[in-house]
Amino acid sequence: MTKIKQDTLAKCPVDYAFQRIGGKYKARVLWFLREEVKRYGELRRFVTGITPKMLTQVLRELEEDQLIIRTVYFEVPPRVEYSLTDSARELMPAIIMISTWGQEQMQQQGMPVMQETQGEKM
Repeated sequence: MTKIKQDTLAKCPVDYAFQRIGGKYKARVLWFLREEVKRYGELRRFVTGITPKMLTQVLRELEEDQLIIRTVYFEVPPRVEYSLTDSARELMPAIIMISTWGQEQMQQQGMPVMQETQGEKM
């Protein structure tokens, strides 16, 4: 679990959950890992607007929170793959519900909504 100062520990389950998946990129990374294992470069292409340093930080935090698994293959060149843990898979229905809610809100505001496909950027 991500190291959190004692005075900021969540007392509410909603706070606890959003401390794990909140922020600009964590839910997007989880979303793109939902169907298959991805390599770092694939995640970097899918998650637009993220710097390499920030992506590395997000991946480390998700790994510390036991939401993703980082698998290193000792080959030349080295290969690293990321996948969801069972805990993160349990979280997917909630992220899908948030996505559906977001799409509805965007449509009500007349904003363009991207189509749900694996290869599209979020």
